[in-house]
Amino acid sequence: MSGSPTSERERVRWLTMFDGLRPFAAARLRADVLAGITLAVVSIPEVMGYTKIIGTPMITGLYTLFLPVVAFACFGASRQLVVSADSATAAIVAAALIARSFTPDTPRYVELTIAIALVTAAMLLTARILRLAFMADFLSRTVLVGFLTGVGVQVALGQLPDMLGVSGGGHGLLQQLSFTIGHAHQAQLSTVAITAGVLGIIVGGERLARHVPAALVAVAGAIALSAYFHWDRTAIALVGNVPGGLPHVRLPHLAYADALMILPVAFSCFVVVIAQSAATSRAYAQRYGDRFDENTDLIGLSLANLAAACTGAFVVNGSPTKTAIVDSAGGRSQWSHLTTAGVVLVVLLFLTRPLSLLPIAVLASIVFLVGMRLIDVRGLREIRTARPREFTLAIVTAATVVVFGVEEGIIVAVILSLLQHVRHSYRPHVALLLRERSGHWHLDDPASARMVEPGLVMFWFGADLFYANVEFFIANVRRLIRQSATPIRWLVVDARAITDVDFSASRALVELRQDLAAHHIELGLIVVSTRDEDEREDVGLIGLTDVSRIFDTREACVAAYLERTRAGS
Repeated sequence: MSGSPTSERERVRWLTMFDGLRPFAAARLRADVLAGITLAVVSIPEVMGYTKIIGTPMITGLYTLFLPVVAFACFGASRQLVVSADSATAAIVAAALIARSFTPDTPRYVELTIAIALVTAAMLLTARILRLAFMADFLSRTVLVGFLTGVGVQVALGQLPDMLGVSGGGHGLLQQLSFTIGHAHQAQLSTVAITAGVLGIIVGGERLARHVPAALVAVAGAIALSAYFHWDRTAIALVGNVPGGLPHVRLPHLAYADALMILPVAFSCFVVVIAQSAATSRAYAQRYGDRFDENTDLIGLSLANLAAACTGAFVVNGSPTKTAIVDSAGGRSQWSHLTTAGVVLVVLLFLTRPLSLLPIAVLASIVFLVGMRLIDVRGLREIRTARPREFTLAIVTAATVVVFGVEEGIIVAVILSLLQHVRHSYRPHVALLLRERSGHWHLDDPASARMVEPGLVMFWFGADLFYANVEFFIANVRRLIRQSATPIRWLVVDARAITDVDFSASRALVELRQDLAAHHIELGLIVVSTRDEDEREDVGLIGLTDVSRIFDTREACVAAYLERTRAGS
């Protein structure tokens, strides 16, 4: 039995590859390759720094820029999105495992980070099968800004001990911060000097010469000085041995008990991955007029995390900062990202030995600056100016991350986003509709009790009607009647924003109609002109009033009211 055309097309979509690489434009290849080299130069020090956040060997950061990048380039849909290590997901994993009393950079700890990447990959694939990509829309930008700001604060402050050469401090960010401040007088001057030099090179370089890879200059310079002055024989902490060669590709073992334990951690990563990746991919697709297919991106993200797990790395995510780097360097397709993977391959094969001489303070300084960049001061300021109430949600989310942890923060972020969405439906915008002399319509405060014509009130309700908000709707209507200085003859509801009315709301509306009739007020409706009678019945509008009181436009309603008024007089 042959499938339908739709199911056939869906099977083809499942098998589609290289969307981010096609159409191939030879004229653009040089620009894409140069952008890929730029990405590698900037990102290699960053991903090595991310291993300090998550607590795994430094080589695992380089692994995230190799096969995971190739996997998304081949199977994802976005032409711009860069998928590799990310500070937010790294912080989630580290905070969760440390809270469960696991020690970073131990075989058991690394094994669990790999398992989390594997479970996250399975969740992403499940989301694609069930077509759940829309879940990305339920983590609002407001709460995401707050979450990433909290992560930035936690990541930045967490690097202070290594930047000062102060060890110890107990568990949790606040305990570590208190310990570091209390023992700041024990800071190693040599480590502090390295930290100051790295920060000066990166910050100064970015301001004076933006096209120079300042972080790479700092790393290369520190390695050269370490080799020349034999810092391995001093008290300066170094990275130590970094194994070279290709990663060993193997399917990680995942015990059932471990899967249950890490399930909440993987789900937190899953939420951040789909939200951050979808937002970044959508933004760049709209900028260049490319196709945005979040479901296909889920396949690419799933396989990228599977590749990370199979090569001993950790969770990877769509990175807004790395995507912006490629874009600013002129890259317009996944050919840039394949170039980056090629550069990383060369580093893995030939250049890992010098990395063993790198001072830990250098990586801590790089990660500190990454954390500071996550603190979105401009975004918070814009939210506070435009929506003060939403600004409070962002601050609450950020504070939760800083005080309680990243895993708790993502839970709060999801809950606040859902509550924010429910609140918009529970207490939607209500207004009176008024017509200006020019003929244009505008929304007015219901407290004004103004009428379109003497005796004619038009009421706007900005959401579907359901059991939770129908009383709010009715209360506003009755308030209009009480506050009106002139008797109301017609109360017309502009219902074009009301696409659905549940059973509870429809019963309440019938009672409202009877109450209006007792006060000699006729109920009218303005509905979308394309609705037929069956569609009106589906949304619970039919039967609320006489058919002659249902209009397609506001102008038609006013004309009918004036004609009725003249006929009555």
